[in-house]
Amino acid sequence: MSKAIHPRTIVLGVAALLSALLAAQSIYVAYAGPWDISFGRNALMGAAVVIVLVTRPVYGALIPPAFVKVAASLLDAVLIAVAVLATYRFTQVEHLMEQTFYFFSAYDTWLALAACAVLLEATRRLFGLPIVIIAVLVLLYCFFGNYLPGFLNHAGMTLNRTMETVWYGYQGVFGMPTGVVIRVVLVFVVFGVILEGTGASDALIRTSVALTGGTRGGPAHSAVVASALFGSMSGSVTANVVGSGSFTIPMIKRRGFSAATAGGIEAAASTGGQIVPPVMGAAAFLMADLTGELYTTIAVAALIPALFYYGSLFAAISVQAAARGIAPVPAEERVKLTRRDYVLSLQFALPILAIVAVLVMGRSPAMAGFVAAVLAIVLGLFRSQNRKNPKMYWDVAVKAGQACASILVAVGCIGIILGVMNLTGLGLSFASVISSFSDTWLFGSLLVTAFACLILGMGMPTLPAYLIIVLVLGPVMTKLGADLLAVHMFVFYFGVLSAITPPVAIGAFAAAPIAEANPMRTAFVAVRLALVGFIIPFIFIYEPSLLLIGAFDPMAFARVCVSLALAIWLLNTGLIGHARKRLGWPERILRMMLAAGLVIQVPALQYVLVACSVALLFLSGRNNESAAGREQTASS
Repeated sequence: MSKAIHPRTIVLGVAALLSALLAAQSIYVAYAGPWDISFGRNALMGAAVVIVLVTRPVYGALIPPAFVKVAASLLDAVLIAVAVLATYRFTQVEHLMEQTFYFFSAYDTWLALAACAVLLEATRRLFGLPIVIIAVLVLLYCFFGNYLPGFLNHAGMTLNRTMETVWYGYQGVFGMPTGVVIRVVLVFVVFGVILEGTGASDALIRTSVALTGGTRGGPAHSAVVASALFGSMSGSVTANVVGSGSFTIPMIKRRGFSAATAGGIEAAASTGGQIVPPVMGAAAFLMADLTGELYTTIAVAALIPALFYYGSLFAAISVQAAARGIAPVPAEERVKLTRRDYVLSLQFALPILAIVAVLVMGRSPAMAGFVAAVLAIVLGLFRSQNRKNPKMYWDVAVKAGQACASILVAVGCIGIILGVMNLTGLGLSFASVISSFSDTWLFGSLLVTAFACLILGMGMPTLPAYLIIVLVLGPVMTKLGADLLAVHMFVFYFGVLSAITPPVAIGAFAAAPIAEANPMRTAFVAVRLALVGFIIPFIFIYEPSLLLIGAFDPMAFARVCVSLALAIWLLNTGLIGHARKRLGWPERILRMMLAAGLVIQVPALQYVLVACSVALLFLSGRNNESAAGREQTASS
């Protein structure tokens, strides 16, 4: 007699099928274009909510009593029913509005409010409370803002008017952000999961370990290289941390780095992958869409800052390794690349080249994503283990669909916030307050914007974080007096770095369990390692030549690059307290003060400090050589 199938198994199977279909349609849409707006966006959002509610039960990873599971299942059934009804009702209302002047009924209003609550619950299960609390406060502001003073005051909105905009209009949940994500972003989410699932990340890590085997940092430097390349493609900090960190973090610890340092290195490196062209976790294509710039302009602009960010990580790791007395891996123990490794490395190299080639040919970013995803699937078949296990492709499709669902739910939650801000004019009011700073103090307005980016990005994946920040603060950016692309890059950098900024540092919290370290300590180590990443955005606001945009001045570019390179070295040696030998506090403080001065974009000051820094490094090197010579004489 056959064993009865558990209902939960059936429900999970349906969710898996929905996930696979969501991933498949993302590739199809990249090729054929988006679905009709009156049913495509709401259908995909409804499917995403259902997937999240099924795969993320309300009790999480706990194993509750049976009656709790039953109650939770009933609750999820109600929530799923509301999501399906509300998304279907959206299509009905759209058709009614096309045919005649339609008055929203009480049923429409309360169903939309219930749907917003379900969407927020799905967001909470994915990303925790911070972004949900912000969305709830914004909704309350919409209803009761007429009682608030000053720039927060508005005329007051009824529940009917609010839901008409937030749920049934195209300025809220189903607005432009959702459309852009469906049209451009989801195919790159799928692409990243395909690369990881078909084993491309394994070849990437092995190549990185071989390339950096001779450095002091060894595995730590390999983590930086692998995370930079894979993070650019995956678009997910946590996936990057777990995918490469499960291999690199234990290796880093074995080389003599502390657990928190190992986790912090991986978190900082994985987070920075989002700023590395050409893909930038699909942000390059999103930024091109929002700014109206060419993709190639975005990619070129991102290149130099990304090199400085990872150069700073390399320098910090090298100084830390030297301070701990860690020597390079012996030559006989280093990984040697074979012909098979070179062949397998094409699995991640060819799709990246294909993306660049398709875009250079003038085709759309979506088409580039389609070509890359299909090529990644085909190249995965060249691995014998993939051919022997075709079910792997089903697992990849399901995982990719779940990743797409997470992005869609996050963007839907952002849509609630944006709908209210459009309805009440809060965005413009906020912009006028911030711009009052910029009239007399640009740096102050940038600090406020950076802080807002870190807060709004807490716990969010990179792309939704960038979307909400750039759309909420968009009116502010136009009044900052800076280049539009530079300001978008500024916001993007801080949206990315929110992944390692306490208290909600998702990158560090993903790395800490692998490293067996304290999450908060790991986060603070990651912030220290990535400190230059928090400084670079301010530099390219004041000196856009770092982005290779605008009226390019070679002298200004050289001055900025030399100053920043010296600042990176002085800052890292000063913070760690080592430069060939242990440094005393007076010299450490002097190095950090010089580093702080070098990043101030005043040309005359920078020229003076560059000369002082070179003199300090020269004298320090001479002293080290003299000390080494005396030690050698004494020993002989």
